[in-house]
Amino acid sequence: MAVRAFDSIIIGTGPGGEGAAMKLAKAGHRVAVVEAHDQVGGGCTHWGTIPSKALRHSIQMLSDYRRNPLFHHTLDQVDVEFPDLLRAADSVIDHQVRTRYRYYQRNRVEVIFGRASFIDPHRIAVIRPDGAAEQLQADYFVVATGSRPYHPPDVDFSHPRVVDSDSVLGLRHTPRSMTIYGAGVIGCEYASIMSYLDVKVNLVDTRDRLLSFLDDEITDALSYQMRQQGVVIRHDEAYEAVEARDDGVVLHCRSGKKLKTDVLLWANGRSGNTVDMGLEGIGLMPNKRGQLEVNDSYQTALPHVYAVGDVAGPPALASASYDQGRFVGAHIADGECDWSLIDEFPTGIYTVPEISSVGRTERELTAGQVPYEVAQAHFSSIARAQITGHTVGMLKLLFHRETLQILGIHCFGEQASEIIHIGQAIMSQPGDANNLQYFAETTFNYPTMAEAYRVAALNGLNRLF
Repeated sequence: MAVRAFDSIIIGTGPGGEGAAMKLAKAGHRVAVVEAHDQVGGGCTHWGTIPSKALRHSIQMLSDYRRNPLFHHTLDQVDVEFPDLLRAADSVIDHQVRTRYRYYQRNRVEVIFGRASFIDPHRIAVIRPDGAAEQLQADYFVVATGSRPYHPPDVDFSHPRVVDSDSVLGLRHTPRSMTIYGAGVIGCEYASIMSYLDVKVNLVDTRDRLLSFLDDEITDALSYQMRQQGVVIRHDEAYEAVEARDDGVVLHCRSGKKLKTDVLLWANGRSGNTVDMGLEGIGLMPNKRGQLEVNDSYQTALPHVYAVGDVAGPPALASASYDQGRFVGAHIADGECDWSLIDEFPTGIYTVPEISSVGRTERELTAGQVPYEVAQAHFSSIARAQITGHTVGMLKLLFHRETLQILGIHCFGEQASEIIHIGQAIMSQPGDANNLQYFAETTFNYPTMAEAYRVAALNGLNRLF
């Protein structure tokens, strides 16, 4: 069998794979990407970030419509089902796929559809969808295969009433009730989406509070809003068994609770896509979560084999994965990389309302004995929020009492994931340029949500004595 040769081969076309491929192609490498799905984009585009966020946007528009007094006389004419929202997401996915495929064509990156597995450290076999096989070789490899929902062996995911965060997109009706097991980012996002479709939701959390890596005040606000929307949150629970019946699913908890609903959405954990890739045969052993151990340059135990994105472990964010891919591309092309990834990247959680944060929390600053102060702006006092009707939420800045350096930014409310970047830009400035005074002395367009930074800064400065 003839072996085709490339300088670099990327396995996976999600954000991490795309970032690496584009960087290497622009550096003059002959690059191929191998994609197991029948379209480019990876899980981010087809099952994760894009469809769930498109669903969330549709839900927000539906909520705005229901709340607007201009349309109260037409509310009985609106009957939106879950599949209707999915169809709206399909157009976004299709556009993303076409756009990303053009990127590969424009940069002369060969796209090969099929499943890749290593034959030896410098060769892979690719089994195409039609069963044909070919071998490829390269000097460098980047494993960017992403992750999939974790499936406990004692849960029957073949049952139509038991779904995960991928297969939930295949629902062809709006269930009357749903239990979501796992209250991480995915679980909280789908709890918001479903509750706004008037689904009775049980959100089962294996920990003592929602999203414990976030600021406590923000997660308390999220819990309150979810409960206001009818979500029942069960903390400190663990499943004993899942009983799937014809008329529903019963989640048996170790505490003795039994929760019966139409559908169970399993959203507890993810595993790296490393099965049947022949990694063990070349000396690379994925950990128990299917992830590959990497160094600071994202190199595995074999220096010419890199891993980025979900398959390399936390933070498992699309934004961070793309930057990791670009970093690796530069490292391969130049043998080193003269820039480093930022330590404090923003997180965006697309609940209703959404959450975004960057930097340290009050809990972390208190533990580190840092003398900080809090600056707040409640959206209820912001003119733009009053105009749009999105008055639930707040912007919270944590800053050093003596230097006024911004230490953390936490936002809860509509457009939080956009608002956060203004503060992130100032927070990343060196020395005295990172200063709360900047926001107090800057003129913002009025009315805008960005004005919340000025309101918060003045609030914080008034707290000093």
